[in-house]
Amino acid sequence: MIRKDTNIFAIFVQSTTAIMKLSKLIPAAAAALVLAACAKTAPVTEPVDYVNPLCGTLSTFALSTGNTYPAIALPWGMNFWTPQTGPDGDGWTYRYDATHIRGIKQTHQPSPWINDYGAFSIMPVTTGPVWDQDVRASWFSHKAEVAKPYYYSVYLADHDVTVELAPSSRAAAFRISYPDTERSYLVVDAFPGGSFVSIEDGRVVGWNSHNHGGVAPGFRNWFVIEADAPIAECFLIADNAEVQGVSSLEAGHAQIMLGFDTAEGKVVNLKAASSFISKEQALENLKEVQGRSFDEVEAAGRKAWNDVLGRIEVKDGNLDHLRTFYSCLYRALLFPRDLSEITAGGERVHYSPHTGEICPGYFFTDTGFWDTFRSLFPLMNLVYPEQSAKVQEGLVNDYLESGFLPEWASPGHRGCMVGNNSASVVADAYLKGIRGYDIDKLWEAVTHGAHAVHPEVSSTGRLGWEEYDALGYVPCDIGIRESAARTLEYAYDDWCIWTLGKALGRSEEELAPYEKAARNYANLFDPEEGLMNGRKASGSFAKPFSPLKWGGDFTEGNSLHYSWSVFHDVKGLIGLMGGEEGFNATLDRVFQLPPKYDDSYYGFPIHEIIEMTVMGMGNYAHGNQPIQHMLYLYDWSGQPWKTQARVREVMEKFYTPWADAYCGDEDNGQTSAWYVFSALGFYPVCPGSGEYALGSPLFSEAVLHLPGGDFKIDAPGNGPDAPYVRKLSLNGRNYSHNYLKHSDIIAGGKLRFSMSETPCESRGTAASDSPYSMTK
Repeated sequence: MIRKDTNIFAIFVQSTTAIMKLSKLIPAAAAALVLAACAKTAPVTEPVDYVNPLCGTLSTFALSTGNTYPAIALPWGMNFWTPQTGPDGDGWTYRYDATHIRGIKQTHQPSPWINDYGAFSIMPVTTGPVWDQDVRASWFSHKAEVAKPYYYSVYLADHDVTVELAPSSRAAAFRISYPDTERSYLVVDAFPGGSFVSIEDGRVVGWNSHNHGGVAPGFRNWFVIEADAPIAECFLIADNAEVQGVSSLEAGHAQIMLGFDTAEGKVVNLKAASSFISKEQALENLKEVQGRSFDEVEAAGRKAWNDVLGRIEVKDGNLDHLRTFYSCLYRALLFPRDLSEITAGGERVHYSPHTGEICPGYFFTDTGFWDTFRSLFPLMNLVYPEQSAKVQEGLVNDYLESGFLPEWASPGHRGCMVGNNSASVVADAYLKGIRGYDIDKLWEAVTHGAHAVHPEVSSTGRLGWEEYDALGYVPCDIGIRESAARTLEYAYDDWCIWTLGKALGRSEEELAPYEKAARNYANLFDPEEGLMNGRKASGSFAKPFSPLKWGGDFTEGNSLHYSWSVFHDVKGLIGLMGGEEGFNATLDRVFQLPPKYDDSYYGFPIHEIIEMTVMGMGNYAHGNQPIQHMLYLYDWSGQPWKTQARVREVMEKFYTPWADAYCGDEDNGQTSAWYVFSALGFYPVCPGSGEYALGSPLFSEAVLHLPGGDFKIDAPGNGPDAPYVRKLSLNGRNYSHNYLKHSDIIAGGKLRFSMSETPCESRGTAASDSPYSMTK
């Protein structure tokens, strides 16, 4: 067997037929040299080879470069696997600057701030029967680590062990290369928080109830692990102390340690699977990898990733651009997670975190709509419509089982962020032609959520809906935090409901309140300040006012960031700001101001503040979601060349394909999806409108392979010194608009950019060239 020992930062492509034939004819050492030579010279031929799962892992509580971990998984898979450098329960499960690995963990964590549920880990050891996570931890080096979406390996130096992993959706295959030692061990850590382990029919069976909320009483994640080597001895550990004379154990923190005879060295193959339903279903899920070799599981995972990544084909002479693009696209295809399972009878069912019952159909989770409504879900609707239909079916089940659509789910409703942006997720999908689910039930769900709040999780539904409905805004002096942010997002969400209702043929009488409420954003515009401001129940604006104050009436940002959250009516906002001249001056001001801030609401500079200050772009805070669309707003105000320059600047400056990949939290695919769209040359500023604002394409050539036909984007002569659009044609005809229609893209065709080193101040300046706005 030739082990794949290649640096993660090297692009390695196997020339499969020739190399495999050659490896049978020459010694292994010589074959390794040939493979190394090919790694240096062979061109990358498949999208997955560009992906670096370690992107964004050089993060801390104080400064995020993504707050990610290497998710070794299938697209939208139920289970992810990751090397674990942090202690059990630590949200920062893997940090690039760590020196020790404690185990290979099955994880469902969407974010360090939300943390994990249903986690357990395995750890090979050779230093005797040690199970304490600090004692068993091993030094490792990135030079002896390989991370791909479908494969992970690492050399554990303290144990002289190489462990390899290849995932399926609900299971995984492991290949553990032990050294020549009389006996080696495997620790299975079921994690604190209530767990159980046992040996049944020669395999490990266990469960854990580890979670941080969002589950029903009795929650368990069942797991099964089987090895192809006989178990020579077994230890059971309760709360870090060995318990003798038992074959099963339930404890606050249960672990089990298996011993294998490994004299003369031995490769032990493991198969592992889990289920949120039952032990029997975990065994059923194990069939995903049973009867297949490790290499076959790995190959299937590679194909699965190439199939989805290959929907978008880009060409560029800059290798780092390709690495960044496909690494971002990989991140955008992980969440929301498909929590459904397939029974022995072929039925698709899921554990409901809302009720604890087993229910039919799809269920998706581990996403926060406050982040992902902006571009993650629009990307799915455009490029992966068949997956979007499944997600919408899952939302129907959310509503049937809990009475609400989720706003932040992990796995059930979680108290996090603001807004009622499930309305956007539902509306954008339906308005873009996604079908195959009960849209009437989702209409019921979005209208119910607009006038209700979850009785236990106040971020689900609309907190302050009574005051919002009565006054047209959520007052800032009634004990509801971040009231201005809520009002601005509720107004957009009402526009989504109104627009969806029109498409569904709902009556004008039913829709009139939502049409009116869609303009509620104007109630927070403070003409004295020229920006959005909190407003008291009496009608007066909050004073004193500082545009640099983070938090308070806004969410993880200040008024300079949130004043642009009028996705659906940019023309109306332009009017409030005194016309295009005043609007553009205010946009410019964000970049011209130094990165000063007022952190008095938090009492310290939160990581989002620090990420703004270090990026060198004034008060623009791309590391957080509220302002990410703002760069495109010059498309509405007659200065599209400023959008082109700023978007290109952010792509080149704020994103890399390395461990410091992002300028803030990656957030379940949203910050990655921003890059994917922007690199293609357009962005969904207003999901639900059916339009995309145009920017500056990064590549000389890109192709979207869509069900309705290929959509090709050409930008000959494109380069780092040519961010400006001089001329544009769509399907061979001159095109002056600053937007693309969704219908034009999905029909297939060709968009051709003529790029320039200098701005073209005559193209895209007419009023008719602006993208959609509720106000004409």
